[in-house]
This record gives sequence, C-alpha cells and structure tokens, in this order.
Amino acid sequence: MRHLVRASVGAQLLVACLAGCAGSSESGLDGTAPSAETESVADGLEAVLTFHASFDEGVSADFAMGDEQIYTAPSYEAQDQAVPGIGNSAVVVADGEGRFGHALQFSERNQHAIFYPAPGNVDYSQLSWSGTVSFWLSLDPDADLEPGFCDPIQITDAAYNDAAIWVDFTAESPRQFRLGVFGDLASWNPDELSPDEHPGFLERLTVVDDPPFESGRWTHVVISYEGLNQQGGRAILYLDGDRVTSRPDGIDEPFTWDVDQGAIRLGVNYVGLFDELSLFSRALTDDEVGALHRLDKGVADLYRR
Repeated sequence: MRHLVRASVGAQLLVACLAGCAGSSESGLDGTAPSAETESVADGLEAVLTFHASFDEGVSADFAMGDEQIYTAPSYEAQDQAVPGIGNSAVVVADGEGRFGHALQFSERNQHAIFYPAPGNVDYSQLSWSGTVSFWLSLDPDADLEPGFCDPIQITDAAYNDAAIWVDFTAESPRQFRLGVFGDLASWNPDELSPDEHPGFLERLTVVDDPPFESGRWTHVVISYEGLNQQGGRAILYLDGDRVTSRPDGIDEPFTWDVDQGAIRLGVNYVGLFDELSLFSRALTDDEVGALHRLDKGVADLYRR
C-alpha cells in the first residue's frame, strides 16, 4: 500500500490507451482544454489521484492520501463504533472475479455500514470542491438486487440527501440508474420533505432509463463534479468512458461537512461485484475519463512500474 507517497509514471505505459481518445471534442466540464501545464493525460491523472482500492491484496487501499483501512460499523448513525475490516460474511473479496484481479462481492443486501474514511482520500474543500469518483460494477440489477433502492456508493458526512454525492438503482424493475448530488439538506429542503413530497427532488437527479448493466459484464461508472460550495456547481455521469448526461448547471447550495465524519460508503443495499475504486482531486476531462476506462491493468498503471 502506498500512503502519502506518489511514484513517477512512465509515460510510455499509457501512450497506447491515450491514443484512442486524443481526438475528443470536449475537454472539461465547461468545454475548455486541459491546462497547458499538464504534459500529458497520464501525468495529469497521476498528479490528482488521491485514493485507489483494487481489492487485489485485500480490502485496504493500494494508494491512499488518507486512511487506507476499510471499516465496518453497525450503521452509519453509529459510525463512531466502527472497527477496521469487513465484519460481514456477506461481503468478501472474490478471487479472480474482478475487472482486474479480485473484486469486492456483496452476496446479499448489506446490513452494516462499510466505508473508507474521507479525510485525505476525498479532497473536500469549503471554498470550491471538485473531484472525480471512478469504479466498476458487475450485476444484473433486475435479477440480483433485493427490493428497495440501492446505492453502490455514497460520499457524505451525514446522509444521502445532506451534502452528498451518490449513484443508485431505483426500487422497482425496470431499474433506472441515477446520479444524485445534493448540498446541505437545510438549504435545498428546509422542511425535510420526503423525496415523494419534494417537488424538485427528481429534477435534481441525472437519470439513465436503460443502463448497460448485466450479469457477467463489467460497467465503468465515473462521477465528475466541479465547483461545489460555489454558485453554479456541476456534475457529470459517465458510463464505460462516455459522457451519458449531466445534471443542469446550478448546484448552488453549500456542502457543509464535518470532515472527520466524511465517509466513502460502499454497497448500501447493493448486491453484486464492485471493483477498482479510485478518487481524484479535480473533475477529470472527457479525454481523461476515456483514458481511465482504457487502462490495461486498472488504476495501478498510474503509479506502479
């Protein structure tokens, strides 16, 4: 495990995977070109990587700018009772079943809180918060998931509707796949109405009606967000390296965190395989997301020789 140390990247490692995406017409969230200071897409990815868990050597992160340990707690409300490791027999490392190497397997609806601590691993900022989350899923949502909503990942210090970034599968078949980016609950929903009661809840989601997930196939999910905690924050969802759709501009409410309580929550009611979790400290460009998708050996290519 690499902790608070970055290794240099051989540019030749990524030339092949970058060649196929060099001609993309859109670069960043606002369509501008990457910074001239970035010598290559490969160097840009390595420079902003903050966390990577491949699950190939266990459940601790391979690369972490914060705590590399995974933790289990009785619930997210009891996160202060968390202990290192996965204390749930229904969540295991599945040897050889991953997109690359091994994967984390959720064999039934998880009854515990499983998370990596956010401090250091998520580059949260009170002034302007940008970043990218990348991971791979393998499941048949309609066949594998148990009844109810399912969130493969949530990043928050509180709840899914309170200063949070997440994706979910809807509760009933045929299941939609959705991206939610919600600021402080007290700001966007001061009356704390339920999603069914709040007239603007669904309008705040990015929705994919016919997502490409299926059994025996890996799907790459990327969430890129920019300018949160400012006026006009934005978020984009990518599937298999391609921009699917973006939430309308204007995520204006604050994202106020108790940083020490921030968590990268995994497998909330999820059933399926989960692999190659990585986080970056800025919104990746379209080209970079495409390059990330094409890495021959996963994100480890960015920091291992």
